[in-house]
Amino acid sequence: MQAANDIATRTSSAWYRQPVLWLGIVIFVASLAGCIWMIVLGVHHADTPLDTSHTVFGVPVSAHSGPHPPPVDPPR
Repeated sequence: MQAANDIATRTSSAWYRQPVLWLGIVIFVASLAGCIWMIVLGVHHADTPLDTSHTVFGVPVSAHSGPHPPPVDPPR
């Protein structure tokens, strides 16, 4: 009787009978599928350029231009 009880206890606590584990697996697989779907969408739909003021929160988007080089004297 003890052996049958031990087998029943081990079977009921097996890893594949834990609903939290399956919930975690489903969430993990769904997040991977969502990442792959976002990559596919990004490949199929290119970004359209927008007219902007070339600043983001008052900070220029591109590097500042350096000082101009000194003028060159024309040959004589």
